[in-house]
Amino acid sequence: MLDMSDEELLKKANLPAKKANKWHEFYKGKIESVPKCSINSYDDFAVWYTPGVAEPCKEISNNTSKVYDHTNKGNNIAIISDGSRVLGLGDIGPHAGLPVMEGKSLLFKYLGGVDATPIMLNTKDKDEIIKICKNISPSFGGINLEDISSPKCFEILDELRSSLEIPVWHDDQQGTALVILAGLFNALELADKSIKDSKISLIGSGAANIALYRLLKHAGANPNNLIVVDSKGIINKNRTDLASHPLKMNIMNETNVDQRNGKIQESLVDVDICIALSLPGPGIIKPSWIEKMNKNAIVFACANPIPEIWPWEAKDAGAKIVATGRSDLPNQANNSLGFPGIFRGALDIRAKTITDGMCIAASKELASFAKDKGISDDRILPTMEDSEVFAREAVAVAEQAMKEGIAGINKTKTEIFDNAIEIINRSQNIHKTMLSSGFIKNPPE
Repeated sequence: MLDMSDEELLKKANLPAKKANKWHEFYKGKIESVPKCSINSYDDFAVWYTPGVAEPCKEISNNTSKVYDHTNKGNNIAIISDGSRVLGLGDIGPHAGLPVMEGKSLLFKYLGGVDATPIMLNTKDKDEIIKICKNISPSFGGINLEDISSPKCFEILDELRSSLEIPVWHDDQQGTALVILAGLFNALELADKSIKDSKISLIGSGAANIALYRLLKHAGANPNNLIVVDSKGIINKNRTDLASHPLKMNIMNETNVDQRNGKIQESLVDVDICIALSLPGPGIIKPSWIEKMNKNAIVFACANPIPEIWPWEAKDAGAKIVATGRSDLPNQANNSLGFPGIFRGALDIRAKTITDGMCIAASKELASFAKDKGISDDRILPTMEDSEVFAREAVAVAEQAMKEGIAGINKTKTEIFDNAIEIINRSQNIHKTMLSSGFIKNPPE
């Protein structure tokens, strides 16, 4: 990052947006269905469909668990969204949100070997969303909730986790939080700080930062040292507008021991860590505010599609380590490092849910993998190119699930790792073969 001028960095950062419309229109979307079974003659359809298909149907009817042996349920998840809280775009609706969910499906398949079906819902009613998820659950091995506005996203997740026997996960909460925590583990080491003693400002109180707040406490952060800022300012006990939001009331009672008042600017004075998951920038966080942070400050500016402050601006203002949510900038703290491996591990041992313990295990494994490769100020996390990390993450998640007694089946560490490597490599090699054979054409310039 330091070898390029600010102008060159900005030009690079704007490049994906310039290509996006042309590429999406060229391909008419990013995913499609292809057979995974052999079809050597038309006679084979008598096996795969009627009359032969009746035999596995009868076996499943007698033993429901056999559905995992005879169908793709064990590797198939639903991505559920109502389009009410998309990326940094807000409430754009189910049609406009579909490209994002297709992109999510693409990442699931390429990085984790997981088949994911995007399902956009033409309802924003919490109870209706819960009902739909319950009714379609027989077809899927897991459910990924995505881009659903708060506070209903918390209620939907809680209800589905308690009522379904398959893992239900809200990536905007758990996924973003665990990846940021993984990056923070290594950033703290490089900055010679401890999570217990560091003062932390969380900018934004949406799904991701509320989940992160919970994981930070699990990881050893002192709530007294945390400050949380929502759209109306710093959460403190003088606020009278939080009574209808129990999660924020909990934050109010646990954090901000000095009862600091103000907004983002005031929350950053003399703190060690800024973790922003708020509004797209740039300009949401000013360089002059970063200057007021403690020495060797750590800044996570993770709004999409544009971070709250450009990394080079934060560095010039004195930050030692800066992370964003973008893949085209150093230190991408993006949930794409989390959900493919999390679901790979959860599916492979048929976990009944995804717990905070499984998330912490994934965070530690991500941090450990990055350390094995060598960490620096501009590399605190693995990248998506480190394909082995998803297999290692799957092992950590599966082992934690088995330890907590929520696995449907038990496997050895070697079995989990080898299966993950095989299915991820298969997915990527199929794509490479289709690309080299011309079945997938290269995009226009």
